[in-house]
Amino acid sequence: MPARAVVLLSGGLDSATTLAVAREEGYECFALSFDYGQRHARELESAKQVAASLGAVTHLTLRLDLRAIGGSALTGDIEVPKGRSHEAIGAGIPVTYVPARNTIFLSHALAWAETLGSQDIFIGVNFLDYSGYPDCRPEFIEAFERLANLATQAGVEGKSRFRVHTPLITLSKAQIVARAYELGVDLSLTWSCYEPEPDGRACGLCDSCLLRKKGFAEARIADPVPSAR
Repeated sequence: MPARAVVLLSGGLDSATTLAVAREEGYECFALSFDYGQRHARELESAKQVAASLGAVTHLTLRLDLRAIGGSALTGDIEVPKGRSHEAIGAGIPVTYVPARNTIFLSHALAWAETLGSQDIFIGVNFLDYSGYPDCRPEFIEAFERLANLATQAGVEGKSRFRVHTPLITLSKAQIVARAYELGVDLSLTWSCYEPEPDGRACGLCDSCLLRKKGFAEARIADPVPSAR
């Protein structure tokens, strides 16, 4: 019987590729998404389609009202930065950072993993072509993994040794695009844009769109998702 894994799935390029990696490694995948009050629900529809396309056993979407906390351009009335240089994107922590988001998401993934009898959690964080988020760093993942084994019944009783898998953490965005292509991910189902156009196309100017564009261009693969720019 294959081992079970909880895979965090936003519907974006990175999380879709991570789900494909977990599947390739032989895990029975349980996909977990969050409706946390983000600016748009488009990524949740993508997550649903990606989970089905890649054969997730179950796709669970939890509701969290992070808009009640705010503090981010994705959950509050703060303007999403547009048209920044790649140097600017990689410098400092941007206003699109959602306070403690990956800590919150991983905590829920850990709870589900313990319930499922799973020892494995996959998350598509990336430390190279990324937006400077502190909860995408290797140090954070290592610290959370230690916490997981201290804060759970399964960990304390020695029934499980929880592992947080980050298969993309040292890859460039171009390498992630190439890996997704290699694994047969339907990239047309993925969504990256923070602030879609009224006609439904990606804006092409937010940090996430620009990093995606860079990745596809460097991988020399055409992005199947329409962009306004």
